[in-house]
Amino acid sequence: ITKLFMTKTKLLSFIKNSPPNVRIIHSGHACNIEEERYTERVYTIREGETLELTCLVSGHPRPQIRWTKTAGSATDRIQDSSVFNETLRITRIQRHQGGRYYCKAENGLGTPAIKSIRVDVYYLDDPIVTVHQSIGEAKEQFYYERTVFLRCAANSNPPVRYSWRRGREFLSQGSDKGVEIYEPFFTQGETKILKLKNLRPQDYANYTCTASVRNVCGIPDKSVLFRLTNKTASPTIKLLVEDPIVANPGQTVILVCIISGGEPTPTLTWVRNTEELPKKSILKSDTLTIPAISTEDAGVYSCVASNNVGNPAKKSTNIVVRALKKGRFWITPDPYHNDDNIQIGREVKISCQVEATPPEELMFSWLKNGRPLRSSERMVITQTDPDVAPGITNLDIIDLKFTDFGTYTCVASLKNGGIPEISIDVNISSTTVPPNLTVPREKSPLVTQEGDTVELQCLVSGKPKPIILWSHADKEAPMPDGNMQTESYDGVLRIVNVSREMAGTYRCQTSQYNGFNVKPREAIVELIVLYPPAVEPVYTEIRQGLGRPFSLSCRVLRAHPSKVLDYEWKLGTRLLTVGQLDTRDETEYHIRALNREGYGAYTCDIKNEAGAGRCTFLVTGKAYAPEFYYDTYSALWQNKPRVYGFKLQWTQMNPNAVDRVMAYRLGIKQTGHQRWWEQEIPIEDNIQKGELLTYNLTELIKPEAYQVRLTPITRFGEGDSTERIIHFSKFHCDFEEDTICMFTQDKTEEFDWTRHSAATRDTKYTPNTGPSSDRTGSKQGFYMYIETSRPRLEGDKARLLTPSFNVAPKNPYGNVATNPTYCFSFYYHMYGKHIGTLNVYLRQKSQTGQDTSVWTLSGNQGDRWRQARVNINPTSSFQMVLEGIRGSGIEGDIAVDDVTIEEGECQDPPPSSNIRSLASPAAVHIWELCLTLLLVLAGLRR
Repeated sequence: ITKLFMTKTKLLSFIKNSPPNVRIIHSGHACNIEEERYTERVYTIREGETLELTCLVSGHPRPQIRWTKTAGSATDRIQDSSVFNETLRITRIQRHQGGRYYCKAENGLGTPAIKSIRVDVYYLDDPIVTVHQSIGEAKEQFYYERTVFLRCAANSNPPVRYSWRRGREFLSQGSDKGVEIYEPFFTQGETKILKLKNLRPQDYANYTCTASVRNVCGIPDKSVLFRLTNKTASPTIKLLVEDPIVANPGQTVILVCIISGGEPTPTLTWVRNTEELPKKSILKSDTLTIPAISTEDAGVYSCVASNNVGNPAKKSTNIVVRALKKGRFWITPDPYHNDDNIQIGREVKISCQVEATPPEELMFSWLKNGRPLRSSERMVITQTDPDVAPGITNLDIIDLKFTDFGTYTCVASLKNGGIPEISIDVNISSTTVPPNLTVPREKSPLVTQEGDTVELQCLVSGKPKPIILWSHADKEAPMPDGNMQTESYDGVLRIVNVSREMAGTYRCQTSQYNGFNVKPREAIVELIVLYPPAVEPVYTEIRQGLGRPFSLSCRVLRAHPSKVLDYEWKLGTRLLTVGQLDTRDETEYHIRALNREGYGAYTCDIKNEAGAGRCTFLVTGKAYAPEFYYDTYSALWQNKPRVYGFKLQWTQMNPNAVDRVMAYRLGIKQTGHQRWWEQEIPIEDNIQKGELLTYNLTELIKPEAYQVRLTPITRFGEGDSTERIIHFSKFHCDFEEDTICMFTQDKTEEFDWTRHSAATRDTKYTPNTGPSSDRTGSKQGFYMYIETSRPRLEGDKARLLTPSFNVAPKNPYGNVATNPTYCFSFYYHMYGKHIGTLNVYLRQKSQTGQDTSVWTLSGNQGDRWRQARVNINPTSSFQMVLEGIRGSGIEGDIAVDDVTIEEGECQDPPPSSNIRSLASPAAVHIWELCLTLLLVLAGLRR
């Protein structure tokens, strides 16, 4: 067991809680990044590339980050996994994903920090040429003018430019009297039309339209060729089927469409109405097969042929699938009498309705007591009544006799068969009476409680008994099943798990079908839903110090009934006070001076006859959690070869909310182990908000990582704990993470360093510069480099800044005797005939505005990664600056990787002379040759 010696120091200065600050950097391959007015940045990217935007934040406590788009709300177009990450990554970005992206950072202090960047997605689709011709008759007899228009269009961003060639000849306005080139005003320059006036023999040729965005974003030009001949013609087709096609369910339907004309050869497509073709459809050449057709497959099917000449040719046929459904009946008593009863000697009409497809094939027949019934003077059967809706047959019984009582059956069928017939039985007897509706006295108003199951009931009489339709009577709202009306065959509407929204007035009424054709009967049922009070806050935690006054408030949001509400305050099980809410909507409980017995769970129950709503307040004296300070990297220091130390820094969240923090309990253990070592850190004075506390951990064994837990202690007891992991790691950054180890770009210089990998970096135009892999040899690994292609100019600078590092004393028990030494190392790649200069500077907090040069190198170093090491002796918090300077041409990409800062001198320090670091290997080689030549000459003289 290693004994851990720990010391504590308390800074005199304060790190105040600071509001968030944010800026956006890019990590992906941008075509261009421009600064617009009001510091907005425009990020241009090619469609299909990967968009990577990183949001760098500062502030204490550490802010939470959220990416949003357009109006400030996260949309479906942003991947959910990226919305709350520092880096927004969209792979294979599409044109609709362009727009303004916002990075929002907030930590509860001040207003949130928001930065935006506009992403402009560039693309160019293949152009399409369409041809139209016009034949207009002139005044002269027998003279006709034939004009041909070739229209070229391509979707693009930025706007596209068009050019035309006839064969190999470029066409321009005025180059040929028979040719006009113009851009219609309404297309805003996105469509170029070539007009061939009074077509001549030489106009029959190959025409090429080239669409160009001028190689913006590396998007190449795209061309389309159209051959205009004296045979060029719009498409014509023949659909070899009947119209309409009537099929039985389950039958296979075959549609054949033949191209009968058109040059170039048209292409065929099939469509159904405005919908997609059925998934089971089989499309082969010019034949569309629909196996096992169903009623859902019915519709208008169209064959469309297009060859970009004239308008597409279209032929359609309607496929009708036979079907019978929804049989209904109703009885109409004698219309010449006021009462609705069926009586002997009067006229009665039985109506029967069926929906049929196709309707013209519908046939009806009537049976009486199972025997066929034919039309006669007293039994009049009507099937095609122009005064009634289609699909209805009527049986008129004139001068009703006792012998007419019985069961009448309406049978519906289709002429060509294949569909089962529908039979509807109607019973006519002396007991047949019209319907009547009543509501039982105890069923309205109906009072129930939320969550119960309730049955609304209307008693229906009459023979035959009609269907009952339930609906809301007091509002236009769907019923519990989602429909505007609910059918009931027994007059009962059953509602399961009734809610407060279901309260109101319901209407039950008879359907006009399956009953008498009389004015619908209706009745009203009132449903009252009781529910307990909804209150706020449901739960909240209140932290208070001893001896302080405070109040608790519980408010009613809604309740039914709400006129008289009782409230009851308790602390645990101890009753504090009771009362009634008459006109008020809230109740308060006041604590004048909090004592130890006053800690605990306070509850306020507000009750009505349906139940109670409860507000719960947990009053505690627990201190809030401490917050570790992460904004500055702490350089590791040591006083023995095999151990290391770490300066733990934190602030206390809301230190004045509860009693004074008297101490912290520090727990520490090696990661992966079970045993904790604990020690108390006494605090003598009051901690102020934003005060930075430090504690030096020593005797930590290299290279182990440790888990640290910090718990504040007050008179109440232990507060909330915070944990973090301490790693023994010399600062090392291989740029594999999107956050690039908190490196930042110096925006005062002309351009930025770019994060990329060899696998995704496009070196098409500058193949003889830059690395072909990262420092480890992986093409997928990342590194930082300066892109020296246009618009970069000679001498342009890009500066990459490391995070800030604290300098800790060598001896934690004494003053700093000598400045600590750190080794700064990195790998560089400087390959290309136009390589400029790579500089390294030391920037110290105590020397504002003054950077110290510690390393420099210029010129081509060959296609390989090399390592540089340099000792630095900072006296205060510091940063390292990597400066890349563009050389005389585009083959000058400089890259860096695997940046490291560690305590102690470099193991392989650079020589005292900096000839090697200031000269290229070629220069060193020349110096060695010169030295050898001098020695040879000296030997000759001897």
